Amino acid sequence: MSEKRGESPKIDFVKWFSELNKNSGNIAGGKGANLAEIYNLKVAVPPGFVVTAQAYDYFIKKSGLSTEIKNLLDKINYEDTQKLNEITTQIRKIITQSQMPKEMEEEILEAYSHLDAPEGLNAMQQSALDILNPSSDPPFVAVRSSATTEDLAEASFAGQQDTYLNIKGTRDLILHVKKCFASLFTARATYYRNKQGFTHEEASLAVVVQKMIDSDKSGVIFSKDPSFKNENVIIEAVYGLGEGIVSGKITPDKTVISKEFEILDQQVSEKKIAITRDSGGNQTEVRLSEQRSKSQVLKNHEIHKLVEIAQKLESHYQKPQDIEFAIEGEGIYIVQTRPITTIANRVKKSEDTGEIKGEIILEGLGASPGVASGKIKIINNLEDLHKMEQGDVLVTKMTNPDMVVSMQKAAAIVTDEGGLTAHAAIVSREMGIPAIVGTQEATTKLKEGEIITVDGSNGKIYQGKTAETKQKEIAPVNVQTKTEIKVTVDLPSFAERAARTNLKKVGLTRIEGIIAESGKHPNYFLKQNKIKDYEEVIFKGIKQIANYFEEMWIRTSDIRSDEFQNLEGAPQEKEANPMLGYHGIRYSLKNPEILKAELNALKRISETGKKIGILMPQLISVNELKKVKEHVKEIGFEKLKIGIMIETPAAVQIIKALCDEGIDFISFGTNDLTQYMLAIDRGNEDVQYLYDEMHPSVLYQLEYVIRVCKRNNVKTSICGQAGSKKEMVKYLVERGIDSISVNADVASDIAQYVSELEHEKIKGTDNEPRKYNPEQKSHQEEKPQEEPSSLNHQEEKPQEEPSSLNHEEEKPQEEPSKETEQEKKEREELQEKVDHETKEESEKRIEEDIHAIEEEKKEVEKEESLNIL
Repeated sequence: MSEKRGESPKIDFVKWFSELNKNSGNIAGGKGANLAEIYNLKVAVPPGFVVTAQAYDYFIKKSGLSTEIKNLLDKINYEDTQKLNEITTQIRKIITQSQMPKEMEEEILEAYSHLDAPEGLNAMQQSALDILNPSSDPPFVAVRSSATTEDLAEASFAGQQDTYLNIKGTRDLILHVKKCFASLFTARATYYRNKQGFTHEEASLAVVVQKMIDSDKSGVIFSKDPSFKNENVIIEAVYGLGEGIVSGKITPDKTVISKEFEILDQQVSEKKIAITRDSGGNQTEVRLSEQRSKSQVLKNHEIHKLVEIAQKLESHYQKPQDIEFAIEGEGIYIVQTRPITTIANRVKKSEDTGEIKGEIILEGLGASPGVASGKIKIINNLEDLHKMEQGDVLVTKMTNPDMVVSMQKAAAIVTDEGGLTAHAAIVSREMGIPAIVGTQEATTKLKEGEIITVDGSNGKIYQGKTAETKQKEIAPVNVQTKTEIKVTVDLPSFAERAARTNLKKVGLTRIEGIIAESGKHPNYFLKQNKIKDYEEVIFKGIKQIANYFEEMWIRTSDIRSDEFQNLEGAPQEKEANPMLGYHGIRYSLKNPEILKAELNALKRISETGKKIGILMPQLISVNELKKVKEHVKEIGFEKLKIGIMIETPAAVQIIKALCDEGIDFISFGTNDLTQYMLAIDRGNEDVQYLYDEMHPSVLYQLEYVIRVCKRNNVKTSICGQAGSKKEMVKYLVERGIDSISVNADVASDIAQYVSELEHEKIKGTDNEPRKYNPEQKSHQEEKPQEEPSSLNHQEEKPQEEPSSLNHEEEKPQEEPSKETEQEKKEREELQEKVDHETKEESEKRIEEDIHAIEEEKKEVEKEESLNIL
């Protein structure tokens, strides 16, 4: 709609990547400009073009929509969100239903018809090719919105830039280009532009149209080892589309290559499936033959080429890169590149396992880093746990909560089954014990009593003692983030280690570990009329953890009938499906003496000055919440903060009612929520590959709950293993989650990543702290006895070196210039104004922006929220 861009005799509706560069944001938007940048490095990217921002302006003006849209916008009462939603929906409808100007449509379709043409052909050659191939099948393309300016993008397009995949045919292409145009007028974007003071006439966007690669192979390249232990390049690859790696459904082949192109290590995994695209453009899973599933994905010449590309991109961007690639036939294409973001706080050099020499006898998934040697103890059932002694290697089919006490004795843990979210993986990472899962045959191949060395970093098991035991050190968190980082601590013995993170708040403590250490099931204390003893067990255990922290969120007991069967007094009744059975808050409410003992223990800890909150597990109704609050009131625990675990679909559906009843906090238990949402038992190896916390259905639940909670001033957090995954962290931070609770071993990395995400979110906007670097003026007369002034200090200190707000390195050969008293006064006044703006106004604006987004959503999202009910 903007007429500020200027008129020209000829409007370029379409620009090819070759015609653009990184400075073309006003024409191609951010996505288009970045793709063009890679293209201009002579790196192969899937062919594509950009429908320019000028084309958008032309479409709106030529279609006669400017006045109609303006009249509709003038009718909006921005505080009446229902009306806002109605009008913006109407605007989007008239945009998508409007006829695109013929000349513009023809230019877009002509570009589309040439997407499959060899590069470098002129118009006459392309026309000749069209004559020779009149019936060529139109290609599948991705159609993506691309915001034109960073500041407007942040204000109007956060989370709103639509992407449409597998679009095919001229009709569909034009429709989806118009859909991208229309996305400029979602209710959220429209409201936020108004709140930010942008006129709607300023808003514009471009659309990237890019050929979809029908990947025979795909994968990821790390131009530098992401653990930063060395300079090696790491490539992971699968057959088919890259969704297989992203979703975690397929274990990829892994190749480690030196910067000198020497292949140092190759691990060929068994890839039972590949994800492909069918003729209709839909993603589908296909089973691979046994021979193909065990074959190496990449050929050596492809590995060599990928390393070359990785080095080129790292050199250009001056940062290690995380690169996504796709291979179709003989062509290698780069789909995306971004910096590896965790370089600042990776594992210290002292933690490196170094080169381990010896005979590798078994391999699996490295689930918890570190190296340890010890004697094998094979645990086939709970009766075998008595064999475990301090320093043994626990080998079992899969661990369960009954084994937690014995796991603490282990030097290392090895399992037949499981992935990186299995019980063994989760607990061993928290304990800091090296662990390898998913070996398939550890319990049958390894021999009782033999000495082995377990390398949990690389997933390898060696015969004999080949290395000294090394536990991963805990790195302190040394960045400040708006999204709070909390630590998960389950046992008193973990507390001191977790405290090394320097974090002061515990986002989750599960008390089952404390119960297990007592050797007695809660049912024992109940039946023996020793409920005060149970209270004492919980009090002592929690207090030992609380000694290290200021605030704790403690989950009330959640013991399934198939867990802790070896504890004294454990019920012996068998349930057909324990996960859906008698546990969580329903068990506690059926046995209120147990619940009140736990609450009394926490009350006593609260009386020592600690901030305490509870989390109710497996909650499915408002009535359960009411009953717990009645028990809290009964024992006089007024200071208790009330929280719930979002682990069931029911809790998601009724979140608004729960907020209305009165809660302070929610925490996502993504491990259970994902299983309930997808109807998948992650412990079942036949369906394990389908377990995916990033499944769209799961993500929608998270987004919906965050949205409702923000409107009701309820704090949100995540404590499942997904909170340690960067793709999930990015998704949640972008949606405004309040905190993330993680294991101590990843706290520093996640904090650093969150800090970078938050910085990127405000980069280029008015919310980014601004720096003032005054231009210095030279003077002929120098005064040697007078020290140069500093922008950071009002009082002059002769002993200090000159400094600046930008903290740039001083050049010894350059003498600092002097300023007059008037210049100094003006500079200090300006600096005071800048400092005030940076520290106070920017923070205030950020808070106002977030509040504005959430207020706008109240009714805008009502229709979406009803969709899931």
